[in-house]
Amino acid sequence: MPHLDALETRPHADRLADQLTRLSAQLQWAHDSSPAYRALLAGIDLAAVNTLAALATLPVTRKSALIAEQAAQPPFGGYAALATGAAARVFASPGPIYEPQGLGDDFWRLSRALYAAGFRAGDVVHNTFSYHFTPGGFMLDSGARALGCAVFPAGVGQTEQQVMAMRDIGATAYTGTPSFLKIILEKADSMGVPLPALRKALVTGEALPASLRDWFTARGIAVRQCYATADLGLIAYETEPNAGLIIDEGILLEIVTPGSGDPVAEGAVGEVLVTSFNTAYPLVRFATGDLSAFAVGSSACGRTNRRIKGWMGRADQTAKIKGMFVHPEQLHALTRRYPALGRVRLVVERVNDLDVMTLLAESNHDDATLAALVGESLRELTKLKGSVTLVAPTSLPNDGKVIDDRRPIA
Repeated sequence: MPHLDALETRPHADRLADQLTRLSAQLQWAHDSSPAYRALLAGIDLAAVNTLAALATLPVTRKSALIAEQAAQPPFGGYAALATGAAARVFASPGPIYEPQGLGDDFWRLSRALYAAGFRAGDVVHNTFSYHFTPGGFMLDSGARALGCAVFPAGVGQTEQQVMAMRDIGATAYTGTPSFLKIILEKADSMGVPLPALRKALVTGEALPASLRDWFTARGIAVRQCYATADLGLIAYETEPNAGLIIDEGILLEIVTPGSGDPVAEGAVGEVLVTSFNTAYPLVRFATGDLSAFAVGSSACGRTNRRIKGWMGRADQTAKIKGMFVHPEQLHALTRRYPALGRVRLVVERVNDLDVMTLLAESNHDDATLAALVGESLRELTKLKGSVTLVAPTSLPNDGKVIDDRRPIA
């Protein structure tokens, strides 16, 4: 079977209708079961949130705020819908940010990405993600076992032992970062140890350059990549090289202007927001901090869900200028004041050992009065003085960047 289930090939209109039908119930569950969402969603008619436009009016949950919120209300900041003792496991990602694992098989839904990468029952999977503190190892482990694969919990490090284990158990598949797979294969070459059974890999956690993919392909290893986080599980996955990532069936994904919850124009780069249908950790409009954009059309593999172009940078572009932090949210607040503005970009430079900031703002109006007003608002919102240059519409790059810090690293 080329697809894991019928969900992947249903008409997209049916998929969206089904998800939006379930959305209000999921939001009500989050409100009733999670103290944090009881406060965030208070006073909202959740039964009326049954369109993407209505979803876009809800508050954003920011991953960057979880550290402080979890410190105030440990361990999950009030966002989990289950008690700590009711979780299957509790993990700590760097920050620290604590995440619960709910009950049930394949909690993070990684089986879908693994199946698309060619993993099948009977495969022997060499899993090099860590099983220590963070959930990475368990995320891939549970997905592979849900498909009927055997898993070797290799974890990280100890390259020579990794090589010997792969040979001895006859590993047919690999999960981990692409760079570590290359290290293992080069170590196997230097040891004179062939690994003929290894023919497929699902990688994540870092970029997969085309040159590295070609290197694996030349060795007879088909490598696919996926996008997943400890909080949300699988977000999107690859089926064909360089054809974007297909969004997982278990989430609703939005692309918004960095620092806001407002959807970007179709095809524009913005921050990835995810609403999960997970009942144990019912995150709503969770801002990942990653940049991406929707891809045009559907995949040639027959899966009908929308695709994103992959990881395109970080949305958290906060800069410290003259001792003051400037955030994308402040620039978004500025554009709301002036509908005549399109994209904006704050360029920060070092001139004669001083920080200098210039706001580039797209506008149809080459108006000195408008520029002066925008400059006053910029100073009011950031407490810093900067110049304003109005530029032609669509002249700024479509890369999601709001703050362009060009100062040399000290």
